[in-house]
Amino acid sequence: MRFKDRLGQIGALCVLLGLGGLALAGPYGLLEWGESKALLEEREARIAQLEAERDEYQNLNDRLDPDNVDPDLATELVRRNLNVAHPDEYIIELDTD
Repeated sequence: MRFKDRLGQIGALCVLLGLGGLALAGPYGLLEWGESKALLEEREARIAQLEAERDEYQNLNDRLDPDNVDPDLATELVRRNLNVAHPDEYIIELDTD
């Protein structure tokens, strides 16, 4: 074989090995898929948590609608935030741990 042919084959082999290396260990390679999948699952769990929190706040917001306030919730919030109670009431604090 001629030297130029041999050099062309070696160059092609180097290019193929480089592409194979990128396919395995590159930023979008096979090794990165595992990390991407774990990160995706972590973010999906966080999204589910945030959606549940958003639903709680939406429920609270709906119950505090100025045209139709939930009286029990309003009483609870006033007593908790302003530290008020009737003179004949006993306050029992429970540990939430």
